[in-house]
Amino acid sequence: MAVTVDQIFVNLPVKDLEKSKAFFSAIGFEFNAQFTDENAACLIISQHIYAMLLVEPFFESFISKKIADASQTTEVILALSATSRAQVDELVNKALQAGGLAYNDPVDHGFMYSWSFQDVDHHLWEIVYMEPSHVEGQEEAAEA
Repeated sequence: MAVTVDQIFVNLPVKDLEKSKAFFSAIGFEFNAQFTDENAACLIISQHIYAMLLVEPFFESFISKKIADASQTTEVILALSATSRAQVDELVNKALQAGGLAYNDPVDHGFMYSWSFQDVDHHLWEIVYMEPSHVEGQEEAAEA
């Protein structure tokens, strides 16, 4: 039997929690106040997906390695699905207006459209829209 989980909490180190909260609020995200304090903010991505934005000293209390400098190295790309091409553009444009940095130009593969940005701590976020008919076709092929 395959392992499944109900929720994911991605933990990201941030330098300035208030600046990060303002950035993600400007894009349109909300925070769960129950899991937000001076050390951390629980960014609600969806009903089952959250990003815990942790100030670096608090983040360090959970690890024995050094925190990666996201302006110099990449450890992860956080890819989020969008409901349309227009939503991809809307979210990335809001991120850029809120102080994020463009990471690449939009990529259009016909059936899939994506665009990426860096948040105020240089974490990479990719917003992706995939045509539902293409996804459905892939699922059927995988089941065969």
